[in-house]
Amino acid sequence: MPRDSTAVSYFAQPVLPQVEPADLSRAIQMLHRHTGIVLGDHKRDMAARTLGMRTHHAGLASVRAYLDFLEHNPLADEWDRFVSAFTINHTAFFREPHHFGILADFARSRARPVSVWCCASSTGEEPYTLAMTLHDACGQSEAAVSVLATDIDAQVVAQAKKGVYTLDRIKPVPVEFLRRYFLRGAGRQAGMVRVKPLIRNLVTFDELNLVAPSWPINQKFDAIFCRNTMIYFDKPTQSKILERFVTLLKPGGLLFAGHSENFTYLTKALHLEGQTVYSVA
Repeated sequence: MPRDSTAVSYFAQPVLPQVEPADLSRAIQMLHRHTGIVLGDHKRDMAARTLGMRTHHAGLASVRAYLDFLEHNPLADEWDRFVSAFTINHTAFFREPHHFGILADFARSRARPVSVWCCASSTGEEPYTLAMTLHDACGQSEAAVSVLATDIDAQVVAQAKKGVYTLDRIKPVPVEFLRRYFLRGAGRQAGMVRVKPLIRNLVTFDELNLVAPSWPINQKFDAIFCRNTMIYFDKPTQSKILERFVTLLKPGGLLFAGHSENFTYLTKALHLEGQTVYSVA
């Protein structure tokens, strides 16, 4: 089993193993098979350095040996680190804010409980934004709303569960929500905040791979947030995921996409309702 020797000298950069073109192509194919993520040619330099770093941190002498280890050990913890290294986890509280006003109005019109799935939850800012929006719109009862938050990256799921953020990260949060839904750190936690239990308790975090043969989900949702995620998949994979989303939406349910995503030509099962908001056709 490889070791994770991440500690390096403050002044020296590690000498990374050489990444041959064949190794890089193999790694890209493995990543696609495991996650569905497609790395374009413009990301090959970044991918090569990432691959060299993971090989170095795992304590293996060559990239080929690292990839051999992954293929021969499909349940190894190193798979989580491999996926995490290639996964872009850019997120923010109230990112693309127009969606949350739409969600609040929509939630007020729905039968309780209102359930929402955030299927690329990253470090938690988006699902906690959903929980705050729903709590504000639907009243004080915890039984009125629920959020399922999933991500393929085990490391960010673990981080999201803590609900701890720097003051800089919460700048987009409205002042009234900061007062109601966050606790400010003191002493050693000065400069940090934590999401209050009443909001954390509304969110269930779990790991989930969107390209897995099956999803461990046994409920339907009023809304699904899949924003700025589909752009990393090829068109056939996008279509398959959208078809599966449709089966998990309640009648009249909504699917929220990212600002750069257009699902109109991928499926006839969804109808564009507004700016990157779709309903079941």
